[in-house]
Amino acid sequence: MQIDNAPILTIQKSASGAGQSVMASGVWQVHALTASGKMKGINRSLAALRKGGALEWDLSEVESIDHIGAQMFWNAWGKKRPDQLKLDPRQEELFARIEQASQKTMPRQRVSALNWIIVLGQGILTFFEHLHSFVELIGRLVQDLGRLVRRPNTGPWREISANIYHSGFQALGITALVGFLIGVVLSYLSAQQLRQFGGDVYLVDILGMAVIRELGPLLAAILVAGRSGSSITAQLGVMRVNEELDAMLVMGISHGYRLIMPKVIALGIAMPLLVVWTDAMALLGGAASAKLELGLSFRYFLQKLPDAVPLVNYTIGLLKGMTFGMLIALVSCHFGLRIKPNTESLGRGTTTSVVTSITVVILADAVFAIIFSGVGF
Repeated sequence: MQIDNAPILTIQKSASGAGQSVMASGVWQVHALTASGKMKGINRSLAALRKGGALEWDLSEVESIDHIGAQMFWNAWGKKRPDQLKLDPRQEELFARIEQASQKTMPRQRVSALNWIIVLGQGILTFFEHLHSFVELIGRLVQDLGRLVRRPNTGPWREISANIYHSGFQALGITALVGFLIGVVLSYLSAQQLRQFGGDVYLVDILGMAVIRELGPLLAAILVAGRSGSSITAQLGVMRVNEELDAMLVMGISHGYRLIMPKVIALGIAMPLLVVWTDAMALLGGAASAKLELGLSFRYFLQKLPDAVPLVNYTIGLLKGMTFGMLIALVSCHFGLRIKPNTESLGRGTTTSVVTSITVVILADAVFAIIFSGVGF
């Protein structure tokens, strides 16, 4: 289809006979450039002319030109006016504005050699700010727990039940799958090494101690932090964006009593149960792998397990689960309440919450390892 007044670019010998002359005509506006379907071809032609050296340019036959068309010529000229250029008087103002704008340079930001001190100081101040808010959140939680103990009939039991369902029951599937696979992998790799030294019978000891004392609580906590922790932060963040938190304060409803405390109690109850579930599935996967690799029967595995793992290790695992669950809930609520009423802060806060929760869980696990270093062996 022929477009009326389409942009045209003609190359011919210059009138002086030395070099070439480029003559433009037609309409060089954005609607004509796009409607003609020649925009890419014109850009390639202008780029080729730019590499060709000094040329004579004649734009006097151009019927109309806007900033887009003028910018195409300006780029082809190497962002400076060519020596031999013929313009229509109406075009002078447009190209003068482009030339003036191209001469402006943004001030260069100077970075001091001591800038790392500023960054370090800002990071330390931010850390202590988060620490202060987190301690304040714990204090508020203790007050709400005292209120619940004094008047249990006014407690948010429905919220606690709902959070146990969402954070505990709905997480059974993913924790079972990952726990079973971790048990299979750990049993398989351990069996490969024990077979070389004839220590097949010690596989139960390795699996029992590793899963019940360390891997079970840690694995369940990491999965819950990624699944339920992010959900808690996103829920509070959406409530902040929708101004629901402000509405609760206007109505006299405490954030801590109705939002934070139920989540902390729910995860404190659900996490030990998830730890037991994850331990059972990991040991089941380990027993299945031991049966295939070493020929150990399930009956022998179950009989040997109580002797291989003292009872105190079960208690330590459950204590870890409860502590990890409460820490995940507190960290998730902390970052959820700090989210600003915009979507960018919501995404950034949710990501930071998950990473911080997993880091805090690993730090807490290290503290447990130090405190109970001589217990249960």
